[in-house]
Amino acid sequence: MKDSRIEHNDLTTLSPFPEGWYFIASRKEIEKKKLVQRTWMGKQIVVWCDEEDHICVAEAICPHLGSELGPEAGGRVRNGCLVCPFHGFEYDVTGQCVATPYAPPPGSARLKVFETREIVGIVFAWWGLGGRPPQWGLPELPADGTDWSGLEFRSIQFQGHPQETSENSVDLGHLRYVHGYSNVNQIGSVSVDGAYLKSCVDFTRNQTIAGKKVYTYDVSTVIHVYGLGCSFVEIHEHSIDMDTRLWVLTTPIDGKCVELVLVSQVRQVLKPKRWIIGMRFLPLKLRTRIINKFIIASQMRDVLQDVVIWNRKQHLPHPRLCSSDGEIRLFRRHCEQFYNL
Repeated sequence: MKDSRIEHNDLTTLSPFPEGWYFIASRKEIEKKKLVQRTWMGKQIVVWCDEEDHICVAEAICPHLGSELGPEAGGRVRNGCLVCPFHGFEYDVTGQCVATPYAPPPGSARLKVFETREIVGIVFAWWGLGGRPPQWGLPELPADGTDWSGLEFRSIQFQGHPQETSENSVDLGHLRYVHGYSNVNQIGSVSVDGAYLKSCVDFTRNQTIAGKKVYTYDVSTVIHVYGLGCSFVEIHEHSIDMDTRLWVLTTPIDGKCVELVLVSQVRQVLKPKRWIIGMRFLPLKLRTRIINKFIIASQMRDVLQDVVIWNRKQHLPHPRLCSSDGEIRLFRRHCEQFYNL
């Protein structure tokens, strides 16, 4: 996963760790590295997978004598269990100590584990206020079919907050002014159902090469927002007849910085209404993979434009809104549930 970092000294006035499901890692990364360590929601966590493909997300502290369990401290996975580098205590994916090198495992030795959920190879964990269990779920998305590309990941870290990044889903004005979209229209009303918010937006966008307009994209989006850590966007481009999936995943790191991860998939375009320049004679799978890389690069350019602002802005509890701003007040009322028990 490609990564970049931007730093700044301004702080948000919002509570830094709202309740919800937040991105951990891709299954592919977990299986490749065997043991992953992260700073997540202000805590050091470790992530691993057992021999039956069950994933565990746990605090990276051994309850025996407090050793850090991450790979840099010497933690490792053996036969599907996490092995502490200090005394060799072994923990299974439920967090229970199941073996030690020299004595029966103490029944009270148990890691603090977090509830996990996986969607098409993207792994999330639940952060509950006061440690409470999941209060709502993530969507059941269609299975990864053979007509969809693989997942393409990009990430960036900066000072910000997941409410600020999620608010862009209803902020129509910034689409025009920051990103240069045209004909931006809210289709229907923004709807809210518990922790879930849905917004449908159409727009057009010009593609330019060497400063000259080559063609115009005609785009319809359905934006599904689950809490503040997971937005899933279904994108249909009408002039090509192309479908794209985009996940926008913002996760608090340490109370000041967040990591924003973009994950993109594109459906194979068998009979495009018009050809993308340079793609006509490429094999279908290669063409689809290249288009996906192009799409996520374009999305990351938009994110970088936003980061310049997110990284420096302050959260105003009582903004002076105008009629073209979109449903920001509705969105903020919706967000209150993620801070209050």
